[in-house]
Order: sequence, then structure tokens, then C-alpha cells
Amino acid sequence: MNRVRLLVMNAALGPLDYRVPDGMSLEPGSIVVAPLGPRQVTGIVWESERLPGTEVPDARLRPLLGALPVPPLRAPLRRLIEWTADYYIASMASVARMALSSSAALRGGGTITEYRLTGALPPRMTPQRDAALSALDGEQGTIRELADLAGVSEAVLRGLVNADCLEAVEVAIDRPFPAPRPDHAPPDLSPGQQEAADRFVDAVKARKFAPMLLDGVTGSGKTETYFEGVAEALRLGRQVLVLLPEIALTQNFLKRFEARFGVAPTVWHSAQKQSDRRRAWRQVSEGGASVVVGARSALFLPFRDLGLIVVDEAHEISFKQDDGVRYNARDVAVMRARFERIPAILASATPALESLQMAEAGVYEKIDLPARFGGAVLPDIRILDLREESPPRGRWLAPSLVKAMEERLERGEQSLLFLNRRGYAPLTLCRQCGYRFQCPNCSAWLVEHRLTRRLACHHCGHQVASPEACPECGEKDCLAACGPGVERIADEVAEIFPDARTAVVTSDTLSSPDKIGEFVDAAQAGEIDVIVGTQLVTKGYHFPELTLVGVVDADLGLEGGDLRAAERSYQQIAQVAGRAGRAAKAGEVLIQTRHPEAPVIAALAAYDRDAFYEAESDARRNAGAPPFGRWAAIIVSSEDEAEAAEAARKIGGSAPRLDDIAVYGPAPAPLSMLRSRYRYRLLINARRSAALQQTIREWLGPLDHPQSVRVGVDIDPYSFV
Repeated sequence: MNRVRLLVMNAALGPLDYRVPDGMSLEPGSIVVAPLGPRQVTGIVWESERLPGTEVPDARLRPLLGALPVPPLRAPLRRLIEWTADYYIASMASVARMALSSSAALRGGGTITEYRLTGALPPRMTPQRDAALSALDGEQGTIRELADLAGVSEAVLRGLVNADCLEAVEVAIDRPFPAPRPDHAPPDLSPGQQEAADRFVDAVKARKFAPMLLDGVTGSGKTETYFEGVAEALRLGRQVLVLLPEIALTQNFLKRFEARFGVAPTVWHSAQKQSDRRRAWRQVSEGGASVVVGARSALFLPFRDLGLIVVDEAHEISFKQDDGVRYNARDVAVMRARFERIPAILASATPALESLQMAEAGVYEKIDLPARFGGAVLPDIRILDLREESPPRGRWLAPSLVKAMEERLERGEQSLLFLNRRGYAPLTLCRQCGYRFQCPNCSAWLVEHRLTRRLACHHCGHQVASPEACPECGEKDCLAACGPGVERIADEVAEIFPDARTAVVTSDTLSSPDKIGEFVDAAQAGEIDVIVGTQLVTKGYHFPELTLVGVVDADLGLEGGDLRAAERSYQQIAQVAGRAGRAAKAGEVLIQTRHPEAPVIAALAAYDRDAFYEAESDARRNAGAPPFGRWAAIIVSSEDEAEAAEAARKIGGSAPRLDDIAVYGPAPAPLSMLRSRYRYRLLINARRSAALQQTIREWLGPLDHPQSVRVGVDIDPYSFV
């Protein structure tokens, strides 16, 4: 190759051609450094025929500066980047940036100094030194990492180094991870589980594209069955990717994985240290990371030899990214499996309607686990009609739910109260003048958080201290909390059961994997009597003593204009109900509602998922909604409201008039201001056969807007705010 075409990490530049210096060996996928004016840019060598650009004569080409010391991106990943950019109407550069997500990993290797205990004791012992010596037994890491682990200052550890109690160890920063052992602790599977596991093993051996939907009730042992597919991939020397929807599930999963395979898997998520991400990225590309467990961004890691992809809790909306490249990791995972020619397992107790439709059409192979493992049975579900059984004034828990909690406390069992609303109250107002606390950056109310004494916006992160007086009229002690959040429910539990040990579980209280791990350990050890939580506790956790689940407001998810509201509500409540009675003790679920006749509530009470999905399918089919039709959204925003409105009108006025595509709007978005930007939306409804992406490109491409206007396209949207 004497000339190459580069995909550079700047969408505005387009593809660029360069000359290859003598002696530099490159191939498609090689990552290189190229000159661009006085700057240097990173680029990926791409096949010219797949990346159209302007041909430049050889004499005008500038030479590349060098190739980076990492393996080339393999063809399947390059095809995935192309497909994702095309399907979601994004630039290839923005998708490729996700594949090159650790800039530090693109540089060469090296070593770092870590420390470990020598066994010696310091001549002078202090409480801090004693605590450090106890906490660091068997640990190794940098001074900063060990200080965080021991809860002492770095100065304490440097004193231990000087006293020869800690010794330095030079460690390669890009060293391979310990290899999981596929036969470390094989499980004892039920006949149904074994049949599913055998199918996964056969699919991995076949090395062919095979999308499979693992549909198993909560507590059926789905993880144990797909672990057998993971084990087979390891025996064949191939890599595995397991996607989880949230970091909150990682700690619990890591423990289960380590128990089965002897070592923890490689982890990938946004909360990691840069050094950990660097090591993970390089070892994935070189084959030194056998199993990666990560959030949706792990999907674009440069695996050397991928043999299996698993998407756990595949119904979760967290797999859909709402900014940047608005992709759905569940669907992109299936496409990566197709390009890699490997199996993909979508595991869920409440699969998305789109996944069930693909299984019904024969595109996905459906594998069922209809019973709980080990003789455990599904919990009894009882509906509490709040119109007939109202909570006492100023409270939110119905008498029947309170009585059931009291019975569990007397028996030493655990209860879980679910309300998908963070904070203490969703709205705070002044009793005197009616003033409502609103976010200055968004068209949303500030949510009261009494644990931190703050009012916070859950959309942009704006926070203010809770005031003592109304900022409008100046009246003191006049602020009223309207409606309940989980903190308010926890306060009610504390009033009714003052001796109960209560834990509030939200993304506010469990803000790191370590805190989540501490909560799980405490719950499993029986140190918590009542868990009050949001959707964070609806999935993935197994607490043997948890026998009661109370859904505080089952109608909450049905409010607003979400076109998937019924499906989401069913999934969420079914998942949280599945936390009850997962071991030997029977479970019970009490669902508080003012609409017991709603199809979602009736289906949950009757354990009739098929009836719910059939009714939901009929409604979607009549509306031409997914999976029977397609949606896309165009979001227009600007800091100037008139500018945003004018740009939206221009887009709406030039909308195509086609038989198979309907355009609705523009209209102000339900969240009409977000992060100080005014927002308008257009919704597109298309038949499955319509050339949706091509139509949108041809529609929006010729339009010019002021630089301050942003126009985003969301294919298959999940959020409608």
C-alpha cells in the first residue's frame, strides 16, 4: 500500500488520503497518526471502495507520521461501525470514536509501581497504620488505590514504605487478566436448564450466526444456563462479551461469575479508572481478556476473537443511548454477532415485544425456562384497590401492605417497597403563595432530596440547598412536599416500624459499584429488614429472605405520553415482583393501584403475560407502531426559542409526502427546555418496507440552519420527552 484512505475522528473533515512512507506496513483497520495542518490526528485505515471521498493526486499526498502499536480493527468491527452509522443516521467518525474509547490504550506499553505488604511490622504502630495493615492483607496496587482501599491517607502508606512494611513491585500496565476456568465449579442444572445450556454450547461450537431469545421467568436460572455457553467459548480459546444494562448490576454479577469460573471477568464501564480502561481495551484487542462484562459501550471494543455475545436483561431501556449516537445496544449486539458469525443470546424474564415478534417470525430461536429453579414457586400477587382501601391521611402505604410488612418483621423476613421516583417529593411548593420550585435550565420541577437537604433537577443535575423560606413571598416554614418519592416512603416506614432496619436504594444513595456491593452484602446477611428502592432493585438480585414486595404506585409508569408505557410498566412490575420468594420461602406481591381494571394490572394479577402481549401487539399493529411499523424522531434545539421554532417549522414545511411515511409536528417537546436549550420535536411513523433512513437523509441534507441550532435524529426512539 503506497497510499491509504483514513477515517479520521472528526466528522466535519470526511475521509482523507495520505501517502504511506517506505517501510511502513499497514492494512485495513490499522490505527495511525497523520498530519493535518499544524496538528496531528488519529485515523483508521479504511477500504477506499467502502469510504467514498475525493481522489487526490499522489504528488499532493502528505506522508503518515506513524502507526500506533495496537492491533488493526478487524473487518467485523469495521462493518459494524458502517452499519451503525448508516442505520442510526450518525457519522462514521462518531461511531468509530466509541471503538477507540481509550486514547491512553493507543500508546505503547510500560510499567507502573505497585505495592504489597512484606509481613514486617512498623517500629511505631498507630491506629491508622494498624487499620492499613489489616485492610491490605493480600492486596496489591498503587499507593492511591491502596489508600482508598484502606481508608487512610497516602502519607500513612508512604510511612509504611519507609518502614519496609510495604514493598514496591514493578508491574506491566498492559498485563493479561487471569483466565477464567471453564470447569472450575460446574453447576447442577435442572433438566430444563440443561436442555437450554446444551443448545448454547452447540451454538458456540458451530461458530455460526445464531440469535437466540432466552425467555425465562424470574428465578429460573437463566444466568447458569448461558454460563455454559460462556464455558464452551473459553474451552475453544475464544472471547465472550456479556452486556448488562446498568453498573448497579455489575457487582452482584461479578460474584456469581467468580463462583462459577474461579476468577472475576474483565469489567468495562464509565465509572472505571482510566488505567483500568486502558488495560482492558488493550487486553481485549490482544486476546488477554477472555470475558468482558460491561455496559453498552463495551459492544464496540476491538475483540481479537469473539465467540459469544450475551445481552442480559435484554428488555431494559438502559441499552438505548439517548444522546450522541442514539443506538440500541440490544439490536447492535445482534448485528455484531451477525458480522462476527457467532451466536447472540438475549436473556430476559420480560422480553421486549420486538424480540418476541422476531422469535415468532423465526428470526430468533426462542428458548424457554418456564419454572423457577430448585422447587421455588412464583409469588402470589394481590391487587390493592386504593379507591377502596386508602392509606391514612398523609401516608402512602395501604393498611393491608403495612400488615403484611409487620408479619414479615415478626418472622425475621425482608420486605421490598418499590416506587420508581427518586428523592423525597417530586414537587415542592409554598402553601402561602403557591410558588413552585422549577429548574432554571429545564421545564421540570426541582425534586426535594431530604437526605442531602437539596432540591435537584433529574434532567440537567442543577442543585440548590433547600431554603428555609419561600423565595417568592419570604414566608418561613411554609414549603409543602407534594407526592411521594422513595425517601418519603422510607420516612413512613420509620414512623410505623421504628425498629426496622431500612435501606433506601437509588442511584443517589448507591452511587458507586462499591456502595452497591456493600448493600448487597448487608441484604444477603440479613442486616436489612425493609428495602425501599427505585428500578435499581427490580432485577438481578437474589435475597433468600425477601418474601414480600409492595408496589407503592403501580399507575405511575402509565402516566404521560410514552408510547411504550404499558409494556414498560408490565416489565418493571413483573421484574420487581420476581424478587419475592426466590428461595425456599413463599413470596407475596401487593400492588397498590387506582386502576385495577387496566390491562397491565389485570395481566400481572392473573400471571397472564401472553394475554397482555397479545393485546399490546394488537394495539401496536393497529397504530403501525413497532414492531409492526417504525418510528423516528427529529429533535431541534437552540438556546434561542424563536430560532429553534423557526428551524423546526422549516423542517416540518419541507417534510416528504409519501404513502408509506407520515410526519407529525413540529411541536414543543414535552420537556420543552433542557439544559437551557429550547426543544421541538417531529415524530415520523413509517411502514416496515419504507426507506426511512434514506428519506430522512434526503429530507434534512439540503436544509441550512444557524450554527447555534442542533438537529438530532433518533431512529427507533424510546424516550419521548
